[in-house]
Amino acid sequence: MAVSRRDFLARTALAGGAALAMPALPAQAKVRRAAPALVDAPIRWLDDAPPARHDGLTWGVPWPRGTKRANAAFAMRDAEGRPVPVQSWTTATWPDGSIKWTAHAIPAGAAPGATARIGPGRAAAPANAIRIAEQADGIEVSTGPVQWRIAKGGENIILSAHRGTTEMLRNIGLVATAQDQPDGDGEETVTTRAYRGRITRATIEQRGPVRAVVRVEGVHGGGGRDWLPFSLRLYFHAGSDGVRVVHSFIFDGDEHRDFIRGLGLTGGVPMRDLPYDRHVRFAGSGDGVWGEAVQPLTGLRRDPGKPFRDAQVAGRKVPAAEQMAPAVRNALQYVPQWGDFTLSQPNSDGFAITKRTKAGHGWIEADAGGRANGLGFVGGPAGGAAFGMHDFWQRCPVRLDIREAHTDTAGFTLWYHSPDAPAMDLRFYHDGLGMTDHAKENEGLDVTYEDYEHGWGTPHGIARTTEFMLWALAETPSREAFAAMAGTVAKPPRLVPAPAHLHAAGVFGDWSLPDRSTPAKRAIEAQNDFLLRFYREQVEQRRWYGFWHYGDVMHTYDADRHVWRYDIGGFAWDNSELSPDLWLWYSFLRSGDAQLFRMAEAMTRHTGEVDVYHLGRFKGLGTRHGVQHWSDSSKQPRVSNAIYRRIYYYLTADERVGDLMRDLLEGDRALVHVDIGRKIGARREAEQGNGATVSASALRPGEVGLSFGTSWCSLVGAWLTEWERTGNVRWRDRILAGMNSIAALPKGWFAGGANFDLATGRFTGAGDTVSISHLNSVFGALEINSELFDLFDVPAYEKAWLDYCEAYNAPAAEFAAKTGANPRGRNLRQGHSRLTAFAAKHRSSPALAKRAWEEFFSGDAGLDMDVAARARRVTGPAVLKPVDEAPVSTNGAAQWGLAAIQNLALVGEAVEG
Repeated sequence: MAVSRRDFLARTALAGGAALAMPALPAQAKVRRAAPALVDAPIRWLDDAPPARHDGLTWGVPWPRGTKRANAAFAMRDAEGRPVPVQSWTTATWPDGSIKWTAHAIPAGAAPGATARIGPGRAAAPANAIRIAEQADGIEVSTGPVQWRIAKGGENIILSAHRGTTEMLRNIGLVATAQDQPDGDGEETVTTRAYRGRITRATIEQRGPVRAVVRVEGVHGGGGRDWLPFSLRLYFHAGSDGVRVVHSFIFDGDEHRDFIRGLGLTGGVPMRDLPYDRHVRFAGSGDGVWGEAVQPLTGLRRDPGKPFRDAQVAGRKVPAAEQMAPAVRNALQYVPQWGDFTLSQPNSDGFAITKRTKAGHGWIEADAGGRANGLGFVGGPAGGAAFGMHDFWQRCPVRLDIREAHTDTAGFTLWYHSPDAPAMDLRFYHDGLGMTDHAKENEGLDVTYEDYEHGWGTPHGIARTTEFMLWALAETPSREAFAAMAGTVAKPPRLVPAPAHLHAAGVFGDWSLPDRSTPAKRAIEAQNDFLLRFYREQVEQRRWYGFWHYGDVMHTYDADRHVWRYDIGGFAWDNSELSPDLWLWYSFLRSGDAQLFRMAEAMTRHTGEVDVYHLGRFKGLGTRHGVQHWSDSSKQPRVSNAIYRRIYYYLTADERVGDLMRDLLEGDRALVHVDIGRKIGARREAEQGNGATVSASALRPGEVGLSFGTSWCSLVGAWLTEWERTGNVRWRDRILAGMNSIAALPKGWFAGGANFDLATGRFTGAGDTVSISHLNSVFGALEINSELFDLFDVPAYEKAWLDYCEAYNAPAAEFAAKTGANPRGRNLRQGHSRLTAFAAKHRSSPALAKRAWEEFFSGDAGLDMDVAARARRVTGPAVLKPVDEAPVSTNGAAQWGLAAIQNLALVGEAVEG
């Protein structure tokens, strides 16, 4: 490949509305001829049709290198060419300074039709532009219909929401309860404490005109203690009645004495209507709505009149009281006023609605159903508030509360962990089983696949993100309107670029669009479709739902018990093992399938939060697969891996995921006190001086031991993303330092890893010994190297990586001749066929292309092509309920899927041979 020595021009890119200057390109960065210009980008609805309503949307669009200059302006037009108001900003740039990714936002209710296009032009302005102003004690945001006031300190995050001069919402804040003992341990005394969120910082991140973002940070405090740090963002769109809230908290407690009971978002709603004009609504399943009045006029022994009954049921103001039948009007004081309402969803299969008149009196069962959409309302014709939670039943146990609706101010709480559920018990699930040293821990690993170590299976530092929606409404919504609102909470509308545009933009390395033009390609596509559908249906059949679990899948199946190995060490929760995240995302990029997007989104939310440490001694590292998401003692960058988050971030411009990737920038420093290889070779014989152990004595101060694939490539994902987002050359140079130093090692990539200097980003070890691991290229290494090849010109590194790719699956004699070593440590031959394909593509080798497909179709350490034919349904007394089984593991499915996708992209023309 030609080596360019040109510097590139300084660039300017808009990121979050701020202009950034890109420093000069180093000599080792590629300067390519511009790709064929894509003048504009086709945009489609994720679900293929416009939604019944939306409250403003944000999405991302990629652009081929060199086709959109920095500072380019963008406009949006619907299918008929009519302008749609839009706000645009840059989220990533190419090395030549041109725009790589943009983000776009449209106002509430903007109607781009079934399809639309984004391209160069002057953006149309919204009818009601966002106005935002910051004062000493607060931030005011006007969306047009609603004026919101956000605090900069104190316990209430949103102080108020007004429509004109009328207050609709007030005192929105966070609450938590926790106890000092678990449920059911026989303790006589349990102390429960309540905590309230307290703001430590509030910042305006975006100012409109279509979209404004306010970030609020704080802690939960009470009883002289501050803990459970949180951050949340408030998203406002022009013309919207509502605000989207993306809230994240970190568990920083002691799992042995902190047992969280309830976590909620709470607020108040001024009530101005008469009791019989006050309405309560809960969303059920589908478009079902449960709706009643605080003081019912239906079902009475005496009839108030049909106009009164019809109006109350519909949520309208009833006629004047003097028109009510006297037998009812004069006896209204005897009709109970119901002040308190609860919808409780303790599990993924059922919810119940109860109500009572007021505190101190009994609860009455009102109704029940299956899966609630997670939306409530309290108010009346004079105004009210709706409140909802995304992934409501999936994140059970959850609850919606309305309190004191018969008084001047009703209260509501969105419990994203219900206080009537058992308290969270995050303690480690066994007592160590006698594993008191590394030798015994390795023996345990041999039998259960669990890497146990006392004190390492801690939840201290894990996080969870929840999405809420709040509306300040002028009146009670009709049942149809309320059902449409519930639909947007349960399944938020999204705009996405068409798959063909995503592919033409040249982002995310090597992948191709589905091609069923030949028998072999049809068979590959059919099996990938089957596997994706199988896992999606397993989530439902196996009920992989819950506060900490939703988004993850299990690792390995137990065909004897007909269950996934939920209780067997490293065979339980998958925690991104062998990159199912990437399999889902690349499959979505190719297909645009809505169900795939939502499964991948849930996995991204889970694996980036729950499986990763966000503070404490393991900050920046993730936890290997296990019975609990935090239980395994192996803490590594391969799990926290920014490569797994990049695709979702760029498709959605999600700031929280952007934060998560930025938090990983110095994840290598965690390895100063976390030696990943500390147990290697520790066996009972070692105690007698007969075994090999790994020591860090060869490390100099400021160095850590770093594997190339599972650690360095994972870190490169964060560094590359940060360089693209900000233009900060520190991260570009850190990548190049690693590439050049790997290339300089005598054994190159075959060394597997080496000492790594934290200050310079260079590998400093000898690198003269071959060390092969089947894991070194299955955690995003091929995907990130595909992007590095596209962005940088480092011929020596390219040779080192291509040599590794070509030799990994080579016959033993060929491997030995190439490396001078025995081919130990090789596994996952089918999954590694994509390395052979990568070498075939870049070395223009038909022989390697043929070998890649032979490796793929061999099924060696992977899957055969008859998975669907061997799947079966199990019924009867062998199982609790009918379940589907297939001869797969998550490792096998993910690696088969990625190998299929990448082989088709790299050497697809050779598949028939």
